[in-house]
Amino acid sequence: MSITVPVNLAGREYDVVIGPGLIGQAGSHIAPLLKRGRTAIVADATVAQLHAGRLVASLAAAGIETQLITIPPGEASKSFEGLADLSDRLLALELDRGDLIVAFGGGVVGDLAGFAASIYKRGIDFIQIPTTLLAQVDSSVGGKTAIDTPRGKNLIGAFHQPRLVLADLDVLATLPDREMACGMAEVIKYGLLGDAGFFAWLEANSAAAMARDPAALAEAVRRCVAMKAQIVIEDEKEQGQRALLNLGHTFGHALEAENGYGEALKHGEAVAAGCALAYRYAASQGLCAEADAARAEALLAAVGLPTRLAQVAGHPFDAAVLVGHMAQDKKAQGGAITLVLPTAIGASHVARNVDTGPLSDFLRGEGAL
Repeated sequence: MSITVPVNLAGREYDVVIGPGLIGQAGSHIAPLLKRGRTAIVADATVAQLHAGRLVASLAAAGIETQLITIPPGEASKSFEGLADLSDRLLALELDRGDLIVAFGGGVVGDLAGFAASIYKRGIDFIQIPTTLLAQVDSSVGGKTAIDTPRGKNLIGAFHQPRLVLADLDVLATLPDREMACGMAEVIKYGLLGDAGFFAWLEANSAAAMARDPAALAEAVRRCVAMKAQIVIEDEKEQGQRALLNLGHTFGHALEAENGYGEALKHGEAVAAGCALAYRYAASQGLCAEADAARAEALLAAVGLPTRLAQVAGHPFDAAVLVGHMAQDKKAQGGAITLVLPTAIGASHVARNVDTGPLSDFLRGEGAL
């Protein structure tokens, strides 16, 4: 039984379909969106080996001609070099604007394939079929696409909304526990930033979700997607409320930068540490209660995520270097740091022109040099 969450952007509406067995049903969902029945599937090598056969078969059964393009797994594929290679391979297929690209994988594939779609012949439609919990609840919805550069994460990109998102919960059965925990970081983030009731639900049900309980997973994904869809409808280009979705990300991106965006620190782990840091920093500045910071840290830790700098790959860190990375974050304005800071469980605000003095002192108190 699937659940459909609409993203009602005027003139660019699309559905997020959540449920089991959707890869096997993909052809019937995708065929009505095609003009001449041609697609290119972009998948990382791991996902292709595990699941591409079923997807290709489903599309073929619906009369859709399919070409499969595989890319190396991992954040390193989200680069100028990766974008150039993918674009060239798409051009070699001679796709036209009546065709579409299927992004089949986690957040890296969705970001890279979505960005390639946004610039291919000045824009071609694409579909997201996210295969990680993190991508299902966050990166596949809302149209953010990007690549990384040596100067920072997701600094080159475009807003390009998908035509459809198919979140097949069955694929999570093959997801390693570490990747499940990374997805839970984003799930927990939604409760922290704007839904205290959902956070309390997660305190009671996160273990079931981590164990792949179908009902718990469906509810977690549904609530996250519904919250994100509403935020995207109200603020598609991140001029206001959508910035709240970056809770923990400014701290987290700085930690990722220090790790070279490698496998030692995954994005979800960085977000988890960043959320815990954001709550403790807010508590240190009198913006939220220490008890709320403790609750946030406890739930993140309960699903196996890092919450302290000493638990993060690359430790020890230099406070000045971390602050320098934060000043280069895409949310920064005029070199001044912008942070999403909580005021309670389920309530956050965007703080601009953050004073680097107290921030540096806080990081040193957290164990940075």
